[in-house]
Amino acid sequence: MMSVLLGIDTGGTYTDAVLFNESHGVLASAKALTTKQDLSIGIRNAIDGVLRQHRAEISLVSISTTLATNALVEGQGSSIALLLIGYPPDTLEQAGLRQALGNDPIVFVAGGHDVYGDEQQPLDLAAARQAIMACAPRAAAFAISGYFSVRNPAHELAVRDLVHALTGLPVTCGHELTRNLNAPRRALTAALNARLIPLVQQLILAVRAILAERRIGAPLMVVKGDGSLMSAEMALQRPVETILSGPAASVVGARYLSGQADVFVIDMGGTTSDIALLRNGRPVLNSAGAVVGGWQTMVEAVAVHTFGLGGDSEVRLEESGDLLIGPRRITPLSLLAHHHPHVIEILRTQAHQPTSDSPDHLRYNAQFVFPVRAPAASREKLGAEESTIWRALERGIMPLTELLNNPRTAYFQRRALMHLVERGLAGLSGFTPTDSAHVLGLQSDWSVEAARLGAEIWARRAELTRRRVTDGSDFSRQVLRQVVLQAGRALVSVALAEMKVIPETTNPLSDRPALRRVLIDSALEPSAENDLACNTSIENNETLLQVSLTLQRPLVAIGAPAPTYLPSVAKQLSTRVCIPEHAGVANAVGAVVGGIVQTARAIVRPLERAGYRAHLPNGMHTLPTLEEAVALAEHITAELAEAQAKQAGAVHVTVETRRHDHIARVKRDEDLYEDTFLESEIVSTAIGRPRLAGE
Repeated sequence: MMSVLLGIDTGGTYTDAVLFNESHGVLASAKALTTKQDLSIGIRNAIDGVLRQHRAEISLVSISTTLATNALVEGQGSSIALLLIGYPPDTLEQAGLRQALGNDPIVFVAGGHDVYGDEQQPLDLAAARQAIMACAPRAAAFAISGYFSVRNPAHELAVRDLVHALTGLPVTCGHELTRNLNAPRRALTAALNARLIPLVQQLILAVRAILAERRIGAPLMVVKGDGSLMSAEMALQRPVETILSGPAASVVGARYLSGQADVFVIDMGGTTSDIALLRNGRPVLNSAGAVVGGWQTMVEAVAVHTFGLGGDSEVRLEESGDLLIGPRRITPLSLLAHHHPHVIEILRTQAHQPTSDSPDHLRYNAQFVFPVRAPAASREKLGAEESTIWRALERGIMPLTELLNNPRTAYFQRRALMHLVERGLAGLSGFTPTDSAHVLGLQSDWSVEAARLGAEIWARRAELTRRRVTDGSDFSRQVLRQVVLQAGRALVSVALAEMKVIPETTNPLSDRPALRRVLIDSALEPSAENDLACNTSIENNETLLQVSLTLQRPLVAIGAPAPTYLPSVAKQLSTRVCIPEHAGVANAVGAVVGGIVQTARAIVRPLERAGYRAHLPNGMHTLPTLEEAVALAEHITAELAEAQAKQAGAVHVTVETRRHDHIARVKRDEDLYEDTFLESEIVSTAIGRPRLAGE
């Protein structure tokens, strides 16, 4: 019987699903709008979409999700308690711990170890017990981080067992998530993991319920941030490892669909563009740990560069005439009118409004606001202005011209409206690149009439600036060219960052707009005649500098908008582009073609007097010789890696163990140098494929 795998990806705009078989590839695919207020609705719609096309016995289900990433970015998550064992008090001022925990309790407990794994002071179990009982009533989970627990996890394990015995609540230990030093960041990572457990639990339970409704009894997997897979059970224990799950799945899917090994992968969706680099067929990982929502974690994940540029990005027109795309995502006019046809008549009225009317009033034409969800009365108190706007929104979709119709109060009303939008209570609709694609005949999924009217309104608005626009079609072409320009800037920025030539935080693309204009934008503009050049060109006819750029890697472009914009980007950067078949659902493909990879690490270090100490994930051992200590570390890490891979849902597991000795050359005399052994690092990696139903 043919094994059919179901892959699901929940993106910022769409939830994609594919049915996949290793021999036949993609058997069916479907898209559904992501329902952020309840992700299970979009997932259910996407699953039903593929099952209507191809009925099959499902052997495996795998999901890549933005839930953990979005929760960290938006500051969401459950209340936790963080227990710090042996940490100095100033730890809270490091790694953003105080800001990350907010009002959640942080308790310091005596104990901890030193760099050799020896106790710096005994563990105060009585204080730990008192703290656990005090915090348990208002905590959904506990996080525990011990000082130098990666050298000796004994105190973390003892407090973990105490939490389980006293409360039964989920517990995260810092040494379980990373073997790297840096106590404050390890504590932060443990805290974020604990905070995410209830959220990911809700998602997994919802997906399992959907699968049960459809009588799908296959194992459920989740994509990790490094692109490998883990079982849903392991994801419940280590949800922080699912941050950047979506971008990781896109890279894995792009690699599989394109067959390309050394490329830039650019995944353009409705909300963002994610760019990553493949070297020798493997995604480049961020060795320092993924940064999400401003938090520097210790989670190994794909080095992805995210830009607020997508098909549904907001089109903005500055008073200077400059056209900007993003970074905020809004609902395209074409999509809004597709579901609510009465919007077309409002747009038609606005399109015939005289340009002599108030410029402030014209600024809000072709923009709408709509309710997303009602505020929870128990925890979301609205201010006076917000309450007024919400009462108006309860009637349904409103044009901004109707809501912000008083110039004296418009500023305060708009500020209150944006608060509702930021809290996910209201949504905005306006002109987007997706609408431009509808106007120009590149897309016809939704209302072309609404897109055309929106383009005409924006073209007339441009008359109030210095921008040259002839009509709606011309304005739409300018929008698409601006998308190409900004996508090109993003790719050049990533190339510079990956080359380590210029630090990303100080590269000329971000803080030297004049230099960017000359050296980057000039190379990316299709022709000297286009409007972008005319608006900012130097007033002389003599060209003294001709700029061209060549990206030394091909592009693999995926995501639904990819065919519209990215071939032009590749052309301007003098490289080739590959848009593989099924590029629009590459993330969902990536969710099922990955394998299971689990790693266990150990360190062997010499003691000051005699002997060697093996610092292992499950404890610490002292042995008389280096080779004995290394042999024990290799044996235990191999066993642990294999056990973790099987726990993650793997079968046919193979284990590879590597040893790396760190040697320092020390000067003993004027001309005499001597090699000094510092430590051995032992890494065991277990690889397997996911277990299928019936195995």
